[in-house]
Amino acid sequence: MGLAIEEAEKGYRLAEVPVGAVVVGADGQILSRAHNTPITSNDPTAHAEILAIRSASTRVGNYRLPETVVYVTLEPCAMCVGAMLHARVQRLVFGARDPRSGAAGSLLDLTKTGCFNHRIDVTGGVLAENCAEILYRFFKERRG
Repeated sequence: MGLAIEEAEKGYRLAEVPVGAVVVGADGQILSRAHNTPITSNDPTAHAEILAIRSASTRVGNYRLPETVVYVTLEPCAMCVGAMLHARVQRLVFGARDPRSGAAGSLLDLTKTGCFNHRIDVTGGVLAENCAEILYRFFKERRG
């Protein structure tokens, strides 16, 4: 999670919503790291999780990422959980909960619904205070 927080800090410095993600392979090797860039890239899908999944898939040469773990500083939205389901990510570890758009247990839980042919193991709240602090600081600065 520490590396995901480092990625979130990179996003913060770019005036992006500071969310960071890391994809780790079955052997513990870091496959990719990313931070949010929807503003700088003019791409609404450029969430940290999506970018990290794309990069990891390219690296392993497969759109499926079985036996991988995605670490992300903020509970993923529906789009990002959907991408993880399609990629067959084994486990999701996130920091801060997102009661407004979190799709891994807060607003809704797409990771456990019976309508998909894949389920993701989820651990939430890891270093939650550290992950939430950077988001709090970011939004406080913008709201004055």
